Amino acid sequence: MYKAPRGTADILPEEQGYWRYVEDRAIALCLLYGYQRLDTPAFEDVQLFTRSIGEGTDIVTKEMYTFEDRSGNLLALRPEGTAPVCRAYLEHGMDNLPQPVKLYYLAAIFRYERPQAGRYRQHYQFGFEAIGDADPALDAEIVEMAWRFFELLGLGRLYLYLNSIGCKSCRPEYLESLKRYYSAHLSGLCSDCKARFEKNPLRLLDCKKTACYDVAEAAPKSTDYLCRDCKSHFETVVEYLKALKLPFDINHRLVRGLDYYTKTVFEIQPLGDGAQSALGGGGRYDDLIEELGGKPVPAIGFAAGMERVVLNLKEQKIAVPALPAPPVFVAHLGNEAKLEAVKLTSILRKDDIAAITATGDRSLKGQLRQANSLGSNYVAIIGDDEVKSGAVTLRNMMTGEQKTVSRVELIKLLTRVTQE
Repeated sequence: MYKAPRGTADILPEEQGYWRYVEDRAIALCLLYGYQRLDTPAFEDVQLFTRSIGEGTDIVTKEMYTFEDRSGNLLALRPEGTAPVCRAYLEHGMDNLPQPVKLYYLAAIFRYERPQAGRYRQHYQFGFEAIGDADPALDAEIVEMAWRFFELLGLGRLYLYLNSIGCKSCRPEYLESLKRYYSAHLSGLCSDCKARFEKNPLRLLDCKKTACYDVAEAAPKSTDYLCRDCKSHFETVVEYLKALKLPFDINHRLVRGLDYYTKTVFEIQPLGDGAQSALGGGGRYDDLIEELGGKPVPAIGFAAGMERVVLNLKEQKIAVPALPAPPVFVAHLGNEAKLEAVKLTSILRKDDIAAITATGDRSLKGQLRQANSLGSNYVAIIGDDEVKSGAVTLRNMMTGEQKTVSRVELIKLLTRVTQE
């Protein structure tokens, strides 16, 4: 018997209410802030990700799904959403549009990592990007949007963490200081961190293992090494966030997991779960567009894992609206009546009234039971008498009352009650 591959999950009909709830609020939020939707391919040239994410990151070295197509092209399933957005920005000449260009996406993401609660090898992300402006006010807007997204969902008990990791001008000095500090602690680090020390020392601060975490707590702080521009930028972002009354803490260990980040980085975490279960995060990536072959273009973005969001909705017992059931169920008695029922259901649907025709050979009692289990509020019943008269018996499943009406009256009545 076939099963879904390890690290993937079916989103069953009974789960769809949560997903629609999250997606609807994500889209409404983006429209409120003036962001437009962009959909990119599920796979891209592998170099798009190795150049943007960084060859020393866990995503590239351990987690990326790569394959060679029949033409010999080396491709990768999308492991994150920002690089494809930047590729589309460049490819379609969006730098000629009024800046910043504001885009959002809802996309499947693929990473070969250890499956756990809220973390899958195929998962879904909601993200938004603002490309083409270095103003700290844009940083504040992105952070506010991210925080407001979770507020709109009704989620509470969340922490907002902020940091600045500098730019290519001031970060080298910080990295040298970081390596000097870690050189005295190498023997106690995990094997991954020993490799990071050589290839990507900034990632040392991102390790979640206990021994490495304790060492990172006392490590030098990136904010102590910021150049004048980065320091001024970060101070202004902090000023804006305070003005917006957003509750945040500066976390000097926060670096995020991708090499393209510069200056502002931020993350939103649920109470008590720590960075391993971060709901979402993002930051500036002012060098990424240039790295991908364009002219220097500043940008900032955010992404959240949909599965983790749904998991937290359930943990916080947030009730989501049920998806609407077809309000009308058309029951029938006999073959001639069934033909009329099929025709009536088609007519109702053409009038934008959602309806289901009973199938099979259930008794009327069985059909009413089925209508009840589907959540239909009304049952239109056609039997021999209704076939002869051209009428329909309408049963209100909420009150148990029923009456016989003409088909014209039926459509008027159902149009009215389904639009209330």
